[in-house]
Formats: sequence, C-alpha cells, structure tokens
Amino acid sequence: MPNLSSPALVAGALSRMAQPRLAGMRPWRADDVAAVREAFSDADVQRWHVLRIDDDAEGLTWVAQWAWRWSAEEAASWAIVGDDDRAVGQIGLRGIDLPEAKAHLSYWVLPAARGRGLAGRAVQVLTEWSFGTLGLHRLSIDHSVHNEQSCRVATKAGYPLEGVLRGSMLHADGWHDAHVHGRLAVD
Repeated sequence: MPNLSSPALVAGALSRMAQPRLAGMRPWRADDVAAVREAFSDADVQRWHVLRIDDDAEGLTWVAQWAWRWSAEEAASWAIVGDDDRAVGQIGLRGIDLPEAKAHLSYWVLPAARGRGLAGRAVQVLTEWSFGTLGLHRLSIDHSVHNEQSCRVATKAGYPLEGVLRGSMLHADGWHDAHVHGRLAVD
C-alpha cells in the first residue's frame, strides 16, 4: 500500500553520523557506571524512571545500550557533565520516529547536582541540536502529573503544557496521569 506522505526524515539521518558531544553533555562511557548506579539507587530517579540498577554489570549494560540504540535510530542518550567532565545526569531522546520527525525527551540529575539548572540547560541544548542539526519537527516531554520538578524543567525550557494523558504511565505505585509538554521546530 502506498504511503500518501513522504517521510520527514529518512533512515540513516541519525545513524550515519557519530553521536556528538554537545555543550554540557557527552556520550556515555564505561567509566560512568558509578554515576549510573548512584542515579538508579536514588528514590526519585527510581520513582519516575521505574528502574533499579543493582551492580556494575547492570550499570555497564545500561551504558552500553546507547551505542546500539543510536545505530538502530530508536533512542539516544547523553551524560550531562560538570566542568570536570564527570557524569551528573542524563538527557536523551526516546521513541525516535524519523518518518514523522519526532521524539520524546527524558532527563534526570544526581541529587548532589540538582538545583543548578543543569537539566534545563541540557534540554535547551538538545532541543537546538534536534531541530537544527537532526531536523526533527516535534519534541515532547511527558512526565507524571506528580513530578513537579520535571514540570518546572519543561516549562522553563520553553515546552508549554499541552494537556494530560489519563492513566498513561505505569509506575511502581500504579498508573499515573501524565503531563504532555511540546515544542515544534517552528516555535
């Protein structure tokens, strides 16, 4: 059956380039395992990202997945780094859909690095790269309506609240309604 619209971005738009280092963020490395384990032992990260990492092997598997997910053009993740280049957070593109030129943003920051605006700056940098270099048309941020910190980051980064998806996120404590924030390349 013929498709009535052409893909906005073709296969290879992401995988043909090396994952770049962006301002305040870089691709994950094997020596980031300690930071990853620290993050996923934090109650807030576990609550909102529904994942626990129990040992270095699991941490290394989490880090290693990003290279093949980049190649598969399904997701991308960067370590948010401080001035010393040590990982203090994560920002990524999830659910990349090249034909429709859209993706979802996710982020977390280690407890000791919170409150410094790192997540918001990372959202702004990744947004600029996603629209300007990759050529995406739409980015969205979905989070539990109870995650006030994520809501503040999204709003401050220029992602207006577009609505609520009822019962769309399953967390350890049950189903959550989700806020949807979105930006278009033309915004």
